Amino acid sequence: MNENSNKVLSFPSPVPAKADYQRVKSNYSIREIKQLFGLSERTIRRWTEQGIIQATPSPESKDFSFDFHALTQFRRVRELRSQGQSIRQIEAELQGQLNLFRAEVGRLARLLTPFEEALLLHEQGDPKAADCYMEAISEGDNVAEAYCNLGIINLEQGNIAKALDNFTLSLKGDPRHVEAHYNLGNLYYDAGELLLARLHYEAATQIEPGFSLVYFNLALVYHKLGEGAAASAALEKYMQLEPDDEEIEALKQLLRALQDPRRPAR
Repeated sequence: MNENSNKVLSFPSPVPAKADYQRVKSNYSIREIKQLFGLSERTIRRWTEQGIIQATPSPESKDFSFDFHALTQFRRVRELRSQGQSIRQIEAELQGQLNLFRAEVGRLARLLTPFEEALLLHEQGDPKAADCYMEAISEGDNVAEAYCNLGIINLEQGNIAKALDNFTLSLKGDPRHVEAHYNLGNLYYDAGELLLARLHYEAATQIEPGFSLVYFNLALVYHKLGEGAAASAALEKYMQLEPDDEEIEALKQLLRALQDPRRPAR
């Protein structure tokens, strides 16, 4: 979402939008993993400390940091949860995958793939990142992720039509790509296409019900569409997933105003 947009003025109190466009990154914090996948911090830390999920010390803090390979493991967790597996069952499968990985370690030195190289260049602000993403796509290397991040690059350059095409191609490569759905929702919201924004935000919640950030933006869409009950439910869901939000008191006032339009927000 554009930082300069006035979308928040539709709400009965000036609460800022919670998130901008989402790209696939080379490193994620525990908080970001929690937001994306709806896992508890306790579970994430336990898996990390047991070595089930590989992590490295974060360069910005003393906490854990998760790379793209860990992200693919968390996406597998999302897939297994959608199949109805319990956390204990998922943990057993991850442990089995870890044993296979350990058996392969040392057999060969792994070089960076074109997509991994593109990730690093992207985070360094190197314009060659776009070419590396295209190389990754041509080689079939994480195609959906590469298109998603190309969309972010084109957005930053003001090429909205190209960004739309990139996010759409990302979904062609992986119809369950949460970031692409979320980004298309933001893009359509900024274009005033509220029904299409709702479609993609709702798709993101269906794929990952624990993705907290999407519920706030979905509440904005529902409110603009005049769907007060749905807006209230979406905002309440966001607050359940993010109880430590630093603006939680303002959000509570906003929720009360949505539930009782006659009551002015403070």
